[in-house]
Amino acid sequence: MESCDCVETHWPADGLLVYQYISDFLIAIAYFSIPLELIYFVQKSSFFPYRWVLIQFSAFIILCGATHLINLWTFSLHSKTVAIVMTIAKVSTAAVSCVTALMLVHIIPDLLSVKTRESFLKNKAEELDREMGLIIKQEETSRHVRMLTHEIRSTLDRHTILRTTLVELGRTLDLEECALWMPSQRGLNLQLSHTLSNLIPVGSSVPSNLPVINEVFSRAEAIHIPHTCPLASIRPVPGRYISPEVVAVRVPLLHLSNFHINNWPELSAKSYAVMVLVLNGIRKWREHELELVEVVVDQVAVALSHAAILEESVLSHDQLIQQNGVLDLARQEAEMAIRARNDFLAVMNQEMRTPMHAIISLCSVLLEAELTPEQRIMIETILKSSNVLVTLINDVLDLSRLEDGSLSLEAEIFNLQATFREVVELIKPIASVKKLSLTLTMALDTPVYATGDEKRLMQIILIILGNAVKFTKEGYVAIEASVAKPDYIRGCPPSECYPQSADGHFYLRVQVQNVIII
Repeated sequence: MESCDCVETHWPADGLLVYQYISDFLIAIAYFSIPLELIYFVQKSSFFPYRWVLIQFSAFIILCGATHLINLWTFSLHSKTVAIVMTIAKVSTAAVSCVTALMLVHIIPDLLSVKTRESFLKNKAEELDREMGLIIKQEETSRHVRMLTHEIRSTLDRHTILRTTLVELGRTLDLEECALWMPSQRGLNLQLSHTLSNLIPVGSSVPSNLPVINEVFSRAEAIHIPHTCPLASIRPVPGRYISPEVVAVRVPLLHLSNFHINNWPELSAKSYAVMVLVLNGIRKWREHELELVEVVVDQVAVALSHAAILEESVLSHDQLIQQNGVLDLARQEAEMAIRARNDFLAVMNQEMRTPMHAIISLCSVLLEAELTPEQRIMIETILKSSNVLVTLINDVLDLSRLEDGSLSLEAEIFNLQATFREVVELIKPIASVKKLSLTLTMALDTPVYATGDEKRLMQIILIILGNAVKFTKEGYVAIEASVAKPDYIRGCPPSECYPQSADGHFYLRVQVQNVIII
């Protein structure tokens, strides 16, 4: 029978066993160190779920380590006890590993849900971070608004308010240019009144009916506008190749008529100015910066309204002072007029009435002497004329009473027909000089006696008759007295000169006419 090589020949395994021995020893050390590290982690951790699973996993690792450690004695001849211990260790390791695997099947979904909750909490944390960032931005915006508002409202001069606004906005937002376009008096154009860096020539004007301007006027918030539009046509900056971002916002110009108080009508339409803001460099406008601009514009509108009210108050105060000066001057002139009138009345009282009393006294003395009839008539005429003149002087002296309405008419019984005859006798000497004749006609219904102010009636008739003689060159002057009929009174317009008639009262009708004889 021939030999074959079907069975491998024995080869020495001592070299490989050494490597296996060292490897099992290192694996056992690693298995025993892992539970110690897990226990240290659990003790240091404030919260760790599924501790019992960790205990099972630690037991599984320890048993695995024990199996590799016991396996070190199986590389050489060993007793039956070592084999039994090795078998028990492997069975225990298998049992613990199966239980741990089954537990992991139930724990993995919970761990995945924990992962989901962790992702949810992470998203919530990111949202809170964004909200905190927004709150910080709002606080920063509020701080800038308070600072700008304080700077703006520190004065009530409109030019100072606008200049301060441009400077503070430029410093806060790092602006390259900030310009304010004010409406013209007629509202047809917008004129550049204030600039920050003078990149746009002051005094430039653009029509108010441009589409971009109408869009700015129609929007309450700041809007982006092209840098090439007339409102933002700044001088080119050397070395810049990227166009800056430009926004524009309307600035309400409030007047007193815009405040509806007690349903007052709006006397004038609302007008707007335009503020143009140009960013410096390639930076983009951010949302909170636009909100800052809008809030500052509202504060500027309020400050400008306060300044306008103050200017109108100052103007009204100046006008009031001017009017008071005019009234004071008028008062001084009135006082001077009163003093002049008092001086005139004093002169009348001392320089005219005293000589007239002397004339009346001399005429009374002459009437007691022996006179011819013609002389007596002349003296009596002088005496009557003097009495009339004294009455006129007394009336002039009573002018102050006439002005304040305290002058009253006398009510005494007198001879009415005799009064007319005395007036004719007084005028006859003047008429004879002009070769005029006087005729007096008394109607039959004219009463002889009446109650009233004889002196005032004589003055009136004397003035009327004297004017008739004065303006008549030839012929005669006729005077006729009668009681006015009711039809005649009814046709007269009602006034204070025609009071209501009553029992015992009558209206005296006096007609004076000049007749020229051809």
